[in-house]
Amino acid sequence: MASSSRARPGEHRSIQQDFIARIRYSNALPPPPHPPKLLDIPNTGLASGQYTAPSFASRLAREQPLNIEADAELGMPLDLVGMPGVFDGDESSIQAPAQPPAPHPHDRALLRPLSTLGKPKVADPSVSFLRRTEYISSVTSKARPESGPLRNLNPSVRRPLKRPSPEPDKDSPAYIKRKIDQSFNAAAAQLKDKSRIKHPSKRNVKLVDAYPLLPDLEAFPDSGAYVVVKFTNNPVPSSRVYDKRLLNGLFRPIEKSEAEEEAFNIALQAYEHDPHNNPKPTTSMNYDFYLNDSVDAADKFRQRFDVHNPNHDDDSLYTHKNNDGPNFQFTRVRAYETAHEVELNHETKYDEEVVLAFNNDATVDQKAAYYYPVMQRSTIRPQRSKNIARTIGGAEIQDQVIHQLDVTVKDPDDSLKQVMDGFKEHPYEQPEGDDEEEGEGATDGRNQQQQNGDEGDDDGVASNSGSPARQRSPEDEDQDAEGDEED
Repeated sequence: MASSSRARPGEHRSIQQDFIARIRYSNALPPPPHPPKLLDIPNTGLASGQYTAPSFASRLAREQPLNIEADAELGMPLDLVGMPGVFDGDESSIQAPAQPPAPHPHDRALLRPLSTLGKPKVADPSVSFLRRTEYISSVTSKARPESGPLRNLNPSVRRPLKRPSPEPDKDSPAYIKRKIDQSFNAAAAQLKDKSRIKHPSKRNVKLVDAYPLLPDLEAFPDSGAYVVVKFTNNPVPSSRVYDKRLLNGLFRPIEKSEAEEEAFNIALQAYEHDPHNNPKPTTSMNYDFYLNDSVDAADKFRQRFDVHNPNHDDDSLYTHKNNDGPNFQFTRVRAYETAHEVELNHETKYDEEVVLAFNNDATVDQKAAYYYPVMQRSTIRPQRSKNIARTIGGAEIQDQVIHQLDVTVKDPDDSLKQVMDGFKEHPYEQPEGDDEEEGEGATDGRNQQQQNGDEGDDDGVASNSGSPARQRSPEDEDQDAEGDEED
């Protein structure tokens, strides 16, 4: 350390200087655990400057293989003796569950993404020992406006601020109810002035009309939901004009053979025994598709189902008559098989897809868009599997084909009305005692039109006089298989 003082003019200048000693601390490191290793380093020359760059040493470390001697168990001995069911083929105890359990609401804060983590904003503290006072002087003066010589002239007493209620959990019923109420209030405010409603992506689009979205509780069928069927190909010959006969058609399920039923039961038992390793068998069905012979007959069939039509009970709407009385005739088009099927239950029938129906006539019912639940979505294609089985295996498949159905529309009986009323009161529940009725109704023809289930019921009866049932011939199978090529 050196020190000096400024001398006055004419005085002697003194300089004081101390010696500076360097202190060294001993840092004895142990020798390396492995003997030195000679590396073959390519000579690139000192002029290149690669020896002093950090990347040179990193490259050498990456190029040197690690000499790891692992035992037969790779350092992780596993004892399967204590695992239950491992030696019986059940590996569920050593595998992760297929459906991870839902986290507890208190643990959801731990699953927040990293982008939401950070220090919360803290209000400016009224202390001066952590930073310079000139930065908080203005804040302090604004926070206490009543301080000063005239503070006693303000007799009003400031009440403490009301503590806000805690925010409920997002999955709680109170939070969901509040959000639903807010959405209705926002929609009502927007409908008062339709010019305020803007499309989220198309700015030049204007609102023409608005419909309230309501459930139609009066239109539950006996099954409690509807079925959406999609054709992979056009079921009728191609034309420039839409064939209105497709507005209403009938699907008659084809009963499975004993071999198919036995194979399904075996697959179902395997799934119930070990659902993790065995997939659930699909309950896919084969159908016979029927249509009216003419557009006029199809129009009269729809009038018979229209409850708002004052003449819907008139028997003159029937197009044919036999020994059992007047009826509508449906002719078989071809057989179809299920290509893809998605089946839901009563708890999830509103979650994935619904059917919408718009009612513009306010005199008949409330002007609204009504939605209906869908519990099954099926994609069907012309039947080919039995033709392939006959060609490969040479098996004789004898199926009885019904070429014509005589359909009579009647009102539902008391038992069906009771089931429909049960769905009206509890849409998400299966009525008690309806399992047997549902199993019996699975063999009835399904109406593709999907009109209101309480408006009427159709009874499909095979006609033995008009078109008697005959055995399926190979020509019929070939005609069904060529449906894709014709379309």
